Amino acid sequence: MPTRSQEPDSLTEQPVVKPARRELDGWKKLSVDLGPLLVFFAVYSRFDVFVGTAAFMVATAIAMGISWALTRHIAAMTWFSAVLVGVFGGLTLWLHDETFIKMKPTIVFLTLSGVLTFGLLRGRNYLKTVVGSAFNGLSDEGWTLLTRRWALFFLLLGLTNELLWRAFPTNIWLHFKIWGDSLLTFLFMGAQVPMMLKHGLNLEDPKEADPKDESPPKA
Repeated sequence: MPTRSQEPDSLTEQPVVKPARRELDGWKKLSVDLGPLLVFFAVYSRFDVFVGTAAFMVATAIAMGISWALTRHIAAMTWFSAVLVGVFGGLTLWLHDETFIKMKPTIVFLTLSGVLTFGLLRGRNYLKTVVGSAFNGLSDEGWTLLTRRWALFFLLLGLTNELLWRAFPTNIWLHFKIWGDSLLTFLFMGAQVPMMLKHGLNLEDPKEADPKDESPPKA
């Protein structure tokens, strides 16, 4: 007796497509990242480091809320930095000692350097895991070189922060934190482009590639 062929259930066989994670664009990300530090600088300039620290903690919480409202997620590094702001900022206010808030960047930079170095020693590239989609085509060798350089750069930033807050007044330390760190990071990132291009970095956005421009397969 002939049987009817069963048609697949489209409802059960359709793949579940997860929505792409939303990310902050350039200016919004810059505002969220640097906004709390600028608030710290502005309040410190008018009052003192302790009022500035309290404002810094509040601004950090607001920045996290904005990030969540716009993207529905908060990056791991943002969480890490916010926890340190809360801990070291709280100690600064509780003990009335500005040393703690000045130590916070050192802890962040040395931790990042240590994590990247530890990953390489284990044969894992944590930098690629976090920002791999941003550098299309970069080879494994290129990722290893880039990670080593970032680990060294973070180490130097941590040591520089220690030198500045121990040897110079608070206003000089704070000016460097806002402008010096940003400038050095920008220059460092630009200096890595030739190496990344040499190791396969593709600057063309693959999403913009037009499939019609591709040559048809030969018969």
